[in-house]
Amino acid sequence: MTSPEPVLRHALIHERTYHDTCRAAFAAMVEGAGERVVVGEDVSASGADAEVLGYQLRSHAKELRELPEGPLFFGRLDFAEADADADGHAGQSYHIGRLRISEHPALPPLVVDWRAPVSRAFYQASVRDPRGVAVRRRFGWAPGSRGDSADLTGMEDEHLTQGEHGGPATSRLLVAEIERPRVGPMRDIAATIQPEQDDLVRADITASVCVQGAPGTGKTAVGLHRAAYLLYTYPQRIRRGGLLILGPNRTFLSYIAEVLPALGESGVRQSTVTDEIARQPVTAEDDERAATVKHDARMAEVLRRALYAGVDLPTAHPDSLVVPDGSYRWRVPGDALRRIVADVRAEEPEPPYDVGRERVRTRVVRLLQRQAELRAGPRTNAWVQRISRSRPVGEYVDAVWPRVRPEEVVARLLGDPDALAGAAEGVLDADERKAVSWAKAPRTWRSARWSAADLVLLDEVAGLLQHPEGYGHVVVDEAQDLSPMECRAIGRRAAFGSVTVLGDLAQGTTPWAARDWPRLLAYLGKPDAAVVPLTTGFRVPGAVVQLANRLLGRLGVDVPAARSLRRDGELGIRSVGEGGCVDAAAVVVATVAVVRDALTREGSVGVIAADADVVRLRNALHEAGVAVGGPDEVGARVVVLGAGVAKGLEYDHVVVVEPAAIVAAETRGLHRLYVALTRAVSRLDVVHARALPW
Repeated sequence: MTSPEPVLRHALIHERTYHDTCRAAFAAMVEGAGERVVVGEDVSASGADAEVLGYQLRSHAKELRELPEGPLFFGRLDFAEADADADGHAGQSYHIGRLRISEHPALPPLVVDWRAPVSRAFYQASVRDPRGVAVRRRFGWAPGSRGDSADLTGMEDEHLTQGEHGGPATSRLLVAEIERPRVGPMRDIAATIQPEQDDLVRADITASVCVQGAPGTGKTAVGLHRAAYLLYTYPQRIRRGGLLILGPNRTFLSYIAEVLPALGESGVRQSTVTDEIARQPVTAEDDERAATVKHDARMAEVLRRALYAGVDLPTAHPDSLVVPDGSYRWRVPGDALRRIVADVRAEEPEPPYDVGRERVRTRVVRLLQRQAELRAGPRTNAWVQRISRSRPVGEYVDAVWPRVRPEEVVARLLGDPDALAGAAEGVLDADERKAVSWAKAPRTWRSARWSAADLVLLDEVAGLLQHPEGYGHVVVDEAQDLSPMECRAIGRRAAFGSVTVLGDLAQGTTPWAARDWPRLLAYLGKPDAAVVPLTTGFRVPGAVVQLANRLLGRLGVDVPAARSLRRDGELGIRSVGEGGCVDAAAVVVATVAVVRDALTREGSVGVIAADADVVRLRNALHEAGVAVGGPDEVGARVVVLGAGVAKGLEYDHVVVVEPAAIVAAETRGLHRLYVALTRAVSRLDVVHARALPW
């Protein structure tokens, strides 16, 4: 808001001038970073140190150059002159932005990073607990501003120490920013983080957290901002182990791709579970029954048995092992050999398969070394290595502990009914074994055609062979749709790090979707992670939330009903057809009319229908002269998409076409409809000819 009052007009001019100063300082930072790269190339250091320094300097310069243009600050904190709660900041003022900006590293910053400890008061201070803050100022910028100071159009002050009521929820600038129409990818929410969201964002790096977030509560944004916070607060620890963002599909990843760069963080791996475990291309497709069994946690035991089925076979043990060494012949009795294998197999915790194999080799060589030293004195490392690589030792280890590939194990299991029966005895019943068996076994694993569900089996065996390289922190979005086996795959990659799990049990749409969080967290290896509910929506209007809540009782999950702080949304339900007649053509015509009406308003339009109806609706809109994009075209004004890919996306105006068809299309169709109904952030229209399923 731009106030006509002279005092506020003067303050606005002052803040614009200050922003010009910040912009000049930021430009100098970018230029200086580039100069340091040039200087760093000539630094006197060892080759390795110089390479590391050069990489760090180039990365920093690249991050600054690629930071999206926009306002450099969104808030300001003025601390009281004398207040014990000010924590050393009494009498100080700080502008809060997405990145620290200073004229020189040794000088106080012109803008404080939103992740800095002092910035927490911007999100947490209130009338009841001012935290030493006298005034919190929020700035209003023109939508789409690229950082021109003239775009600073208003500001709003909250005098927290003077007993004013209200706060973040009643700030007009805050509400306007939250409700701003959206076209294109997700924006960051650094300017609008709420206290309960801030608590999650700033949780300690060692804490694993599960967020049960109702639609519109900002759980995805919380996860991304938590990632940015950890990178800022624990840079060495996180960058050493790496940080991984896992989304449900690539469409979703493209939608969130700009959030972290806008917060000054780049180089974070954003991926899907399928991409992370893709050892082989997917060229086959399972039916739902087969996929469900393969994703079941019991398959982990079946695969473990299949892997170790070839270990320590009685026929593989010779009466003794004889190893020639010049004129000597060293001998290990069969009983000692069997004891070695048995001892390694009995170790707790069970070592990875490949580690166990090498332990067998090492212990055999140790027995041979002991004999040699008793006869001829100490042996050198070169001798030990030579004996370890000798043919008799290698042949023995291969016989009792064969070297295998994950593909070999899985192909033999699924292609050989006898192997499957042996490994699955007491675990899978006959029908389940039949469901996962390949109708025709390939000649070798190299000619096998792998399905998406087979990838989780391959990754499980790979994890049994050798522990994968882990990450320092993993953020998992839409986690309710993960299968137990997918959770195990993620858990292996976060075994020594922490996780942020984001999801909504009510939006579970896969056949194996979770019905409670404790079990899923146990599969992830994080059973002690705290489950924190977010129920207050800031993006989805109240009328839309109330409609969606009518489905909750039929979804079979125990989650608190969502509520919304917004009362400005609109809901329209348009029934077509006369006398109860279902007229598919009339539904299409009505949908085109609703989309045309939506285009007279500001914002994006998402048309969501059963997957089978997408092409017909897209063609109808195209023939009507409406430019239509697909779900991957994040900048399109109008997007037509199937309910199967709508999860995680948002549109200002959503048109849900024939809800009954969405429900009938799949086993968990009601959950899919719940997702579709909650994608709207301004208006929801429902077009139908068939009876509504609520």
